[in-house]
Amino acid sequence: MRSDTAFAPAPARPTAAEARGDLPRWPITAMFAAFPLWWALGMAEMAWIPLAAAMAVLLIRRGDVRAPRGFGIWLLFLALVAVSVIGIDTPGRLIGFVYRALQYLSITIAFLYVYNARRTITLDWLLGMLTLFWLFVVAGGWLGVIAPEFSFRTPLGYVLPRGLQSNELVREMVVRRATQWNPDAWTVLDPRPAAPFLYTNGWGNAYSMLLPLVISYVARIPRDLRFLGLLVAIPLSFVPAFLTLNRGMFIGLGVAAVYGGLILLASGRVRAVAGLAAACAVGLAAAAVLDVGDRLLGRVESSSSTEDRADLYQETLVRTLQSPVFGYGAPRPSWTEGAPSAGTQGHVWMVMFSHGLPALAIFLLALLWLAWSTRHVRRRMTAVHVVQVVLLVEVFYYGVLPHGLVLALLPAAAALPHDTALERPSS
Repeated sequence: MRSDTAFAPAPARPTAAEARGDLPRWPITAMFAAFPLWWALGMAEMAWIPLAAAMAVLLIRRGDVRAPRGFGIWLLFLALVAVSVIGIDTPGRLIGFVYRALQYLSITIAFLYVYNARRTITLDWLLGMLTLFWLFVVAGGWLGVIAPEFSFRTPLGYVLPRGLQSNELVREMVVRRATQWNPDAWTVLDPRPAAPFLYTNGWGNAYSMLLPLVISYVARIPRDLRFLGLLVAIPLSFVPAFLTLNRGMFIGLGVAAVYGGLILLASGRVRAVAGLAAACAVGLAAAAVLDVGDRLLGRVESSSSTEDRADLYQETLVRTLQSPVFGYGAPRPSWTEGAPSAGTQGHVWMVMFSHGLPALAIFLLALLWLAWSTRHVRRRMTAVHVVQVVLLVEVFYYGVLPHGLVLALLPAAAALPHDTALERPSS
């Protein structure tokens, strides 16, 4: 088995590619392979920031930084995000703004890093890393199934000032929980796996975007023990996935299966279509055994989440029209007491409310550019293109910063061909 498809990170001593001045793999390895450590420390949502700083240094030291044609659309979005800081009105919201802006910048640097590290970070190697990350996600989901009340205070909670921990986002980071569940709630609902993310929706977003990439990776590796292990892990992952009762995840997986299947069928890849059909059959069987249909119906009947979201989206739109150009810089408390903040419950709504309608238009255009650009690679790597389409669907109801964007942008960066997509080198 070649090293570029292995789970293991690159050896400690410099590789021949690194000796030639190529960009090393270790920043990407440090994020995905060490993700359980970042989660336990309370830094999983922030780890990309220092790692991206290291990538930026490596890119600058090497020089000759290149970007795919059309990347300026994303850079324009970043500029509009920066300008929207004029809408910030409190120190607490400024913290949230800076955090999100740094996440956007970190993802941008990581995209450029992977795009420029083609000789060391191959698509096969990156798929292996993302498969390892998926295994961590599945393990966190099983933790939520087995020990739904498991929680602990992270080291971050002991070093951050109490004033900073009063921020809602920071407060969620310093205490890790296996599930998103309140046993004392007035409405009795089953615990829903969330680890290693803050919320169940984050788990569902990551799972639905990773699974197509994992299946593609399985199809590309030799029929060895690793292949057999992943072949077992995929159906086992359906248990925590379905127990999240995450409707958005089911929509994303459905889009991936239908759209991916149509691409495979149109290209005459009959064996791949048969494999996808088999995976779908196993998933439907697991859903029947776990009684997912009745569980979902029970959740819908006992929860007003659909109506609450509709009301929040309406409020978000009304308030955005009061500051349509630059937005408010960050989400703000809802007019309805006890409801989530306006500008949450979906990345589209966050961008629209926080950064304005022009920023939203450019953001969606950037995602369309990614989906259009990766259409060229779908013959040899259908999943990379499919994931861009899934992201386009899920941004309307999931927050995708940082993990959802990372899981789409990095495979795209590794798959985009340099020979037809390069702009002139930038300094």
